[in-house]
Amino acid sequence: MSYKFLIYISYSYALPIGNPLEKEILSRGDTAMWYSDLNDGKDALKGKDNVLNTIQDVVKFEPHIVLTATDTVPDFITGLKVQIFHGFNAQKRPKGNNKFAHFRIRGFFDLYCTQGPSSTAGFQMQQEKHPHFEVKETGWSKVDPLFPIVKKEKAELPTIMIASTFSKRLSLALHDDVFNTIEELATTGKYNFIMVLHPKLPQEIKNKWKTLNGNHFTYYNTTDLVPLFKKADIMFADTTSAIQEFLIQKKPVVTYRHTFNHDYLINIESANAIESAFDEALSYPEKLLANIDTFINQLHPYFDGKSSKRVVETCISFLHEDKSHLKNKPLNLIRKYKIRKRLGYFTLKSFSKPYTIKK
Repeated sequence: MSYKFLIYISYSYALPIGNPLEKEILSRGDTAMWYSDLNDGKDALKGKDNVLNTIQDVVKFEPHIVLTATDTVPDFITGLKVQIFHGFNAQKRPKGNNKFAHFRIRGFFDLYCTQGPSSTAGFQMQQEKHPHFEVKETGWSKVDPLFPIVKKEKAELPTIMIASTFSKRLSLALHDDVFNTIEELATTGKYNFIMVLHPKLPQEIKNKWKTLNGNHFTYYNTTDLVPLFKKADIMFADTTSAIQEFLIQKKPVVTYRHTFNHDYLINIESANAIESAFDEALSYPEKLLANIDTFINQLHPYFDGKSSKRVVETCISFLHEDKSHLKNKPLNLIRKYKIRKRLGYFTLKSFSKPYTIKK
């Protein structure tokens, strides 16, 4: 039979997550449609012709499988609700401060397609407490285009990619001393800089960094980070989840005031330490590379570029499996009401039990 997939997003940064899945779905002869519940995502989808523009259209589409890069999904849409994640666990919070934040269960999903052993273990622990969903490890679709990883030839000028999160507490893009240091380094001709900022950062911050554009600094307004990852020799970042994506290439990352002093990162606390940290990272220290290798084997031990294929095949297989061992999802009345109010769609129809394909 032919399957109908809905790729459900909110923000533009979800497109690189959904695009490899769309490619895989279409290659199988199945149907893929997109829907965004926020304007940022709707604007990003304007170049596609397989978009459902209203929630009413989504309901009429009656998907078999909903691939969700958001924290929640409307329960009144048909289909298997699958969490495919909008990022890796960036570990932004201290362990004592809600250490299970990344593994929060909101009661909307039938299946979690996890990225690697570290995320699988976290959701399996939650599954024991909330036995209304299944956990399957597949790898993450967003990093499929990274593979095969080709070793970058050493250039005369090393390229440093700068990436920043949007949180006021954590974003390096908001620090004047960091800006001034990068501005100075960009004029020395010692490095080439390429930069991307989180879409949620204020426009005035983006405009400020754009003023550095020149011979050795280029600002990119994009959510498609893989081409930039491949260009860069090292990354300079804060706590953005792009760090984990970049590390899969086994290239060093310098972090600015990261919440944790991970042994697979070179973390600094002062803008005065930026240049020396860059030089250390560009030397590719053997111990650091060994620590990176250990980390990514827990984060995402799939290097074949076929995670999208695993996600799609896992979803189809689970769609047909006996799910009678799973409990009903929680009522979630407040969250369901909020979703209906935000989308302007009120209905008593509910799919509290795990979705099963009609024979």
